[in-house]
Amino acid sequence: MKDIVPAPPPIVRDDAAAIQALFQQNVMPTYGRFDLVLSHGAGSFVYDVAGKRYLDLGGGIAVNTLGHAHPAIIEAMVEQARKFIHVSNLYYHEPQGRLARALVNLIGPGKCFFCNSGAEANEGLFKLARKFGHEEGRFEILTTLNSFHGRTLAGIAATGQDKVKKGFEPMMAGFRHLPYNDLEAMRAAVSPATAAILVEGIQGEGGVTPASVEYLLGLRRLCDEKRLLLLMDGVQDGHFRTGRFQSFQRLLEGAPGGEAFLPDGLSMAKSLGGGFPMGAFWARGPYADLLGAGSHATTYGGSPLACAVALKILEVIERERLADNARQVGATLKTGLDELARKFPGVIRQVRGLGLMVGFELAPEIRNLPGDPAKTQALRFVNLLHTAGLLTIPAGAQVIRLLPPLNLRPIEAQEGLRILGEVCSQAA
Repeated sequence: MKDIVPAPPPIVRDDAAAIQALFQQNVMPTYGRFDLVLSHGAGSFVYDVAGKRYLDLGGGIAVNTLGHAHPAIIEAMVEQARKFIHVSNLYYHEPQGRLARALVNLIGPGKCFFCNSGAEANEGLFKLARKFGHEEGRFEILTTLNSFHGRTLAGIAATGQDKVKKGFEPMMAGFRHLPYNDLEAMRAAVSPATAAILVEGIQGEGGVTPASVEYLLGLRRLCDEKRLLLLMDGVQDGHFRTGRFQSFQRLLEGAPGGEAFLPDGLSMAKSLGGGFPMGAFWARGPYADLLGAGSHATTYGGSPLACAVALKILEVIERERLADNARQVGATLKTGLDELARKFPGVIRQVRGLGLMVGFELAPEIRNLPGDPAKTQALRFVNLLHTAGLLTIPAGAQVIRLLPPLNLRPIEAQEGLRILGEVCSQAA
């Protein structure tokens, strides 16, 4: 018999499965993606295709400076797009010049080159070092164990983690890795071929490990003594994440000689564009003209649109005092995590970091951690947090990172700590 009233359609279509199938069929499997399909975001929150809300303390891995869909960024993009989106670097345009001036004022006398990513910014530093040492036959760059400097062939050669190198041997020559925060090991490693030393102020992918004051000041003295370039990778720990523009500025606060410290080159990306793909590197005055016309280039880097977005982000950071917010809300997160570590020593072993770059190391054997035992504890813990409505970022097998937007509100930090406490109680 024919139905008088047709059966109602399903209330929720399986959009997640359909989108995942699109990826499985058409996107290279280069990421171990979590089982989340996101739809949109607003501020410090994102939503999946089923409507579930998540507090985003991962920030796109330290990218979303002002959170999701910030009106100032949208307005800057629309306003600039009406004028120029892209012009070749064969010509001058005002936004790039203004942004370079702003970054130089925040770091120190020198000049900037604009590109599209952190890996490209680090490639620029590698070329700067090679150019610097070329006439004397010096080409080697000393980096550190547990460092991370990108996924290009040179980037993985520079990175001090074996897992990123597998399958891409032989490695590009010219990089050696020494223990982090070990000044004497670095000094002993300098050879006649050494041109530069490259370090992160805070190792991010390596587990949120800050450099010591003695290490940074000692590296500066060593480089001056041996005529080496001191290069710093500020891709993840920069752009006010620690409460100062660059992590070395925060780490050296109050230290004798700290305010006078400057590296010779610095890479930037991630938060620089607030989600718009952008990178840059800065070179100190004496070395700012080493890369002349024809020695380095980019098609898209420093476009009017990218620079307009980056300038607007700097404007909002200054107007809303977000460097101070990073310190204050970051201290709230760190204090709360320290309390959770004391309450749940079988779950959280140690808390590290500065400002809104905070990490916690998990205990070696968490008793009630569900999930596939073949996966790392960090991945399994992050999945538990997803179920509870919180996004964070794993670092290696045992560390979880919090890299939220710089405008994270105290009430949102408290919500994150509440969720973390509930998950720790579940896992203990």
